[in-house]
Amino acid sequence: MFVSALAQFILKNRLILFLVFFAFTVFCGFSLKNINTNPGFEKTLPIEHPYIKTFFDYREIFGNANRVIISYKPAVGTIYNAESLDVLKNLTEDLFYLKGIERSSLTSLFTPNVRYMEIVEDGFKGGNVISANFSGTDNEIEIIRKNVIKSIWNGRLITKDGTQALVLASLQNKDLDVKNISDGLEKIRTKYEKNGDKVYILGFTKAVGDIIGAAKSVLMYFGLAFFLIMLFTFFYVRSGIITTYVLLSAVVPVIWLLGIMPIVELGLDPLSILVPFLIFAIAVSHAVQMTNAWKLEMAYANDSTLSAAKSFEKLFVPGSIALIANAIGFMVIAFVDITVVREMAFVATLGVSLMIISNKILLPILLSYCPSNIKFSQSLNASAPLEAIWIKLAIIFQKPYLVFILLLAGSLFITGFFVTKDLQIGELRHGVSELKPESRYNLDTEEIVTSYDFNIDNFRVIAEIKGEDSPCLSPDVMKTLSEFEFFVYQNPNVLAVEGLAGLVKKINQAYSENFFKWRTVPSSSLQIAQGVGYATKRGNAYMNTECSALPISIFLKDRKATTIDSLVKDINQFSSTLKNDQVKLRMALGMVGVSASRNDVIKKSEPLVNTALFFSVGFLCLVLFRSIKVTLAIILPLILVTVWCNALMVFLNIGVKMNTLPVIALGVAVGVDYGIYLFERMYHYVKYDGLSIEKSYSESLRQRGSASIFTALVTSVAVFCWYFSDLKFQQDMGLLLGFMFIFNLVGAIFLAPVLLKFFGMPVKKK
Repeated sequence: MFVSALAQFILKNRLILFLVFFAFTVFCGFSLKNINTNPGFEKTLPIEHPYIKTFFDYREIFGNANRVIISYKPAVGTIYNAESLDVLKNLTEDLFYLKGIERSSLTSLFTPNVRYMEIVEDGFKGGNVISANFSGTDNEIEIIRKNVIKSIWNGRLITKDGTQALVLASLQNKDLDVKNISDGLEKIRTKYEKNGDKVYILGFTKAVGDIIGAAKSVLMYFGLAFFLIMLFTFFYVRSGIITTYVLLSAVVPVIWLLGIMPIVELGLDPLSILVPFLIFAIAVSHAVQMTNAWKLEMAYANDSTLSAAKSFEKLFVPGSIALIANAIGFMVIAFVDITVVREMAFVATLGVSLMIISNKILLPILLSYCPSNIKFSQSLNASAPLEAIWIKLAIIFQKPYLVFILLLAGSLFITGFFVTKDLQIGELRHGVSELKPESRYNLDTEEIVTSYDFNIDNFRVIAEIKGEDSPCLSPDVMKTLSEFEFFVYQNPNVLAVEGLAGLVKKINQAYSENFFKWRTVPSSSLQIAQGVGYATKRGNAYMNTECSALPISIFLKDRKATTIDSLVKDINQFSSTLKNDQVKLRMALGMVGVSASRNDVIKKSEPLVNTALFFSVGFLCLVLFRSIKVTLAIILPLILVTVWCNALMVFLNIGVKMNTLPVIALGVAVGVDYGIYLFERMYHYVKYDGLSIEKSYSESLRQRGSASIFTALVTSVAVFCWYFSDLKFQQDMGLLLGFMFIFNLVGAIFLAPVLLKFFGMPVKKK
């Protein structure tokens, strides 16, 4: 038999293999020092999505969505005093010189791209809001106040009450050291946040920097989980040597994984930093199954090497299938077309693959070196109280209990199914959901959103215009864009719309003695050119050089998924009825546009990921058991727990995002282990030994039940430790994964055997 021959080969060459593993572990230990922990903005983008293609086509012209937003608030009064304006000027200069800033994008009251315009008797008068020769006199400050009111920046770059002012800038479109930029921004905050003054900072880079800072607490919780798992393992096996072997075989694949990642140019980002944590917990659970089988063999053979071979033969196939199911669970996450998610899927799959080697080869080698006279009788007796429970649990096969369990499962499925209809894609609250609501970043977000008229992040649509020599001057084109701006403004989630058509109408009104009836699109190209000429003073804010691509900024009340969906729906509706062949509307620039693309990808990927997950896991079960009935009995409880995991997300107000989408795949991949280990024994006893399903169930629980309960507790404790993390998304993942691990075990022990009884399982023919 192949498995027996493989076991003999491994143990015959155990010293050589052990030395190879030891050398490779040392090599990986040195290699992991080079691991990259600098996440890039572009990795979070769905590169192939049409919105992101638009983003890449125009980001060099109209600015990057990766922006920095700083709001300065003096302790007392407004910014309209010499001291506060001097601070704002110095803050602007410090941001200008910060490495990684796209300096041409800098926007502040002190930059020349912030202008005002007013209508006077002689026509128009305009200029910089703050003149270049500003010296800080009271008269000049009063002029600045009036200029702000005349400009479009009142309420946007400075609050209408004058208590805060913004400094904005985009980051360069190249590989950036996110952590260094975030630290630089924090230094700016520290420099100017004194004597009661406040500095609020937003932006992707700052958010990721804060996430990286909070992620450092993961190491502490990893240590806590390691300590708890060590205690649980020792309590279960009652042997210091065996506990050491279990922990060693679980830590080794983590070291291998972290050592290989720099070689294949993969790094740890805030999403994948949890993977080594999870790999360790899963490795411990599988190691306990192996050591449990080894202990049972030692009770009869009293020979470490022979027991290692026997336990390898018994668990190699079901254990490998279970781990392959784990790997597939991670692998299907790669259907989400976002680089950071795909990298996490690859890292996790690689980790599980390495776990197969450590658990199925290294651990038996370690156990074979264990002294044959080792004392662990107390460990075997420790599960004796559970044996009485395993025997009594066979009561679930009696008709009243069987019907009750089936009806309860059916009711839970129907209830959960209706609850999950309220499950939403994307953000469900202000700020960054990866951080806690009370985090500094989210408090800064709340302050800026409530203080300024418009949400800082906007959704930008690019109107592409066909034609040569400034095609935007066409009255038909401008009227079409005016209709579009008016149409989207009717959306109750839209606060404001800013585009060239609106500016042209404003200029036309101004040239008509500011009479409001003339706030319309002129009928001649020459009149339109007047507005376009003024727009050129704002650089690329309203158009590109050829006037063939016009950005239209749409300011929303928030970035929640429902808000974005309503806007996208309106834009698609307008585009579908668009009759002007010269104009093509393309979404989307801005951080809200990026969020919309992610939401769209996740919405389309979720059913694909779940379908591929259950199909793959079901296929593996079918290969192992060669029975559709057994496969269904294992898969259906997993589906029930998955439905209720989604329902739990509804109750906890958690949306489906790139951080939470992997939870289902991870939970199912790990949860199927319990059913595979338990049913492998049941299937063998029923089909080959001729036992009844009740007796095979009790005997299987006696051999695998306590180990399964232990593994569920171990993995649950490991992920529940995340609840104390400083990162909100780690808390969410910890709660959801812990829920799935525990209830997948409940489903494997109670519901799956009942389903098998209900379906009918082939028995040994007499």
